[in-house]
Order: sequence, then C-alpha cells, then structure tokens
Amino acid sequence: MVTISIPRIIIAGTSSGVGKTSITLGLLHKFKDLGFKIQSFKVGPDFIDPAYHTFVTNNPCYNLDSWLMGEEGVFDTFEKYTIGKDIAVIEGVMGLFDGAEGKTDFASTAQIAKILDSPIILAIDASKAARSIAATAYGFINFDKKLNIKGIILNKIASKKHFNLIKDAFDNNIKIPIVGVIYKNQEFTFSERHLGLIPTVELDNKRKKKILNSARIIADYLDYDKLISLIKPLKNEKTLKKKPNNKPKNIKIAVALDNSFNFYYQENLDILQKKGAQLIFFSPLNDIYLPEDINGILLGGGFPEILSRDLTKNQSMMNSIKKTAETEIPIYAECGGLMYLSKSIKEGISRYKINNEIVELEDNSQKTYKMAGLIDANTKMTNQLTLNYTQGKILNGSFLFGKVKNIRGHEFHYSKIENIHHDTKYSYYLDKGIGISEKKDGIIVYNTIASYTHLHFSNSKLPTNFVLNCKKYSKK
Repeated sequence: MVTISIPRIIIAGTSSGVGKTSITLGLLHKFKDLGFKIQSFKVGPDFIDPAYHTFVTNNPCYNLDSWLMGEEGVFDTFEKYTIGKDIAVIEGVMGLFDGAEGKTDFASTAQIAKILDSPIILAIDASKAARSIAATAYGFINFDKKLNIKGIILNKIASKKHFNLIKDAFDNNIKIPIVGVIYKNQEFTFSERHLGLIPTVELDNKRKKKILNSARIIADYLDYDKLISLIKPLKNEKTLKKKPNNKPKNIKIAVALDNSFNFYYQENLDILQKKGAQLIFFSPLNDIYLPEDINGILLGGGFPEILSRDLTKNQSMMNSIKKTAETEIPIYAECGGLMYLSKSIKEGISRYKINNEIVELEDNSQKTYKMAGLIDANTKMTNQLTLNYTQGKILNGSFLFGKVKNIRGHEFHYSKIENIHHDTKYSYYLDKGIGISEKKDGIIVYNTIASYTHLHFSNSKLPTNFVLNCKKYSKK
C-alpha cells in the first residue's frame, strides 16, 4: 500500500472569461519562485491553456476530464503525475458547475473537486457590479454544500473605492476570506483567435515576455499566506499494480508538431511511449519528407486553416504522407489532421480577436488551398462553432480500436467537411455530437482514421492497439 498526500487547490470561476487562466498563471509563477515543485492540471478537454501552464512552469500540464477519462482515470492521472511534487494547482473550466449536463455536475470543475477532495478558490469578475458580487459569491458557496470553497479572488477591480464597497458587502454576508484583489490592467489580456488563446508555439518573444510579466504582476495581488493555509493535502491508500511488460520494441511513430499541429494531450504522448513507441516529431510546414523508417503517424489538431498558404507550398511533405498511407502504415488524425488530409481547405473565417478587439485577416478573399488529398473530400471554414462532448459506437476501424465498442471524446472546430465521396467509410456513429457527416465520424482510408473527435488515451485499449498495429504494418 502507498499513501499519496499532496497539497492541492482548484482555481474555479463563476463563468468563462473571469480570468481563471491569468490567475492560475500568477499562482504557478509565484509557487515556482518560492521553490515548490509544481504539477499543474487543466479541467476539461482544452489543449491551449495547458500549454500556457507548461510555458510558465517548464513542466508538462495534464488534463482532468471525467467525460473523457472516467472518475478513476481522473484520480489515476492526478496520482501518477503528482508523485515527487510539492503542490498541485488545477485550473477549472467554464463556470464552477458547468459540465456535460444541466441536472448534475458531471464533467464539471465541481465534480473534479469532489473526486480529488480539493479546496476551491473562486474567481469572480467584479468589473460590472459592487455589492451584487457578494450575492454572487453567496450563491456559489451555498449552491452545493458538498464543495469546499475556501477563498475568493476578485478580478478587474476598478479602484480602491470599488473594492471597499464589495468588501463591506462581504463583511456582513460572506464568511469565506478574500485571498486576492486584482485591479484592471490591459496587460492581463492575452491574444486570441476563433478557438481561444493563440497557442504558445506561435507566440513571439514579445508576447511570451508579456505572459510572464502579467503572471508576475498578478502574483503580487494574491495573499499567499492565506492561500497556503487553505490548501489541503489529499490522502488516499491505493495498491499500485505492476503491469506486465509486453511492449513491442523499436516502434517509431512520427508526430506532427509545429505551428499548424500542436493539439495533443501530453498524457496521450506519454502513454504511447510507455507502450513502447519512440515518438519522432516532424513539421508538415518545414520538413520536406517524413522521418525515415517510421511505423505510424500521428496528426493532431491545431490551426491548419491559419497557415494553409504555407502548408500548400510544401507539396513534397503532403506527397510523402499520402504515399506512406498507401503502404498501409497506420495513421491516426484528429480535426486539424483530418482537414490536412482532405483535398483542400477553403478560407471562411475573415476575422478573429486580439485583446477583445475584432481584427480582420490580412487576406479576406476566401481562397482555396490544396492539401494532401488522401481523403476524397474538401474542408471549408465557417463562422459556426461546433463544440460538444462526443459519444459513439464503433462501426469499423478495428486496427485502432480492436474489441472496443464505444468511444467518448470531444469536438471543437469552425470547419466542415463537404463534397464527401459516396463510398466513404467511417469508424463510428455518434450518439452525442455532430461528427463529419450525418453523425458519422472517423473517415477510413487504407489504415488511416481521420476524425473531428479528439480522444483521450487513458483507460483505453486504443493506444495499445495503435502501437501493435504500427508493428504489424511496419515496412519490411
């Protein structure tokens, strides 16, 4: 038996946009300066915010999502990655109680807090109210008495007078302490586009410096003596089971990683490596050919629509991937990878946000750019967001799923696949979610599966099947 005990805290919000990420980065920055060994986590299926955590801490951030991973998967991931660490900081998703459904807290920050028995610090955007902020706090504190909300951070305070009005209202009604008061500052607003923050791999040194400077300033607004006194250790006794080491050897999987393709769960990559895969990173933007002697390819999500002009110039890479697929080397592609493997990407989004201001794209001509053409269909960008948790039944694609009958994932994109060939085969049918066409997702070509659905590999046979089949279909 082993006892796991680590102080941890969840930064939750009353809604999206209250400053959870900025506050979390400030907290991570301070704990790092204090010399703590930190492990950060992000609630939900997001790819971008974890990369900001990683940038500040120089340590990979991991997702916690009960829809994708199950309750046991959430706890196992938390347990696995906090060994040897001093403190865990968990950033919530959306509002504290927002999850997969309205009747329960399933897949919400609140549920993660219960699974981990973690104290919560609630962030509130105070920019448009004063005494009413106390009423908001009171409602969140009393909505679910099973939660342990231990402190409040007030964000976007306009002035000392504004804060005093809120403080007076708290003094008579709220027993939970205010542990941070953050005043309005445009420096705390980071650049965004249509899917949220711009990924850290695309940021120049000026914007990276701004992130660190913002984190440093926000850290100064937080009361660390109070915060540290509120952080509670997690104690749990669990038997660590030794799993048989029957990993295949010398399996090389090429992983697309650059400004266009960078949406990967760090744990997915870790799991593939533990299954015996050697991950070789390559750039569809900059490399001419795939790495040599590979046994499989992973094409993650990202923003191929932003750099489609540059991608289309690199036809040698597209040809290399298409020819490799024709040899039946397994390829698994998600969202951006799906778009890249189609025949073309047509522009459709003409603007995005930077510092909450709408900015027009330089080229608003909605041009069409040639892609790899492995999938007989076209991609078109739209102004309609598709955002859902997904759930489906396996139809085909046994090379990846084996005997797995059901999958759970999520979809998050502004594109659609059109002009799909009538003979197209799909991997699964979605009971929940939109998919590619008529609730079908995961187009199959040779031993390639390309879907809009993003999957998490924890508690799944999927990575084992993928690695084994990379061995099976490897080049002789």
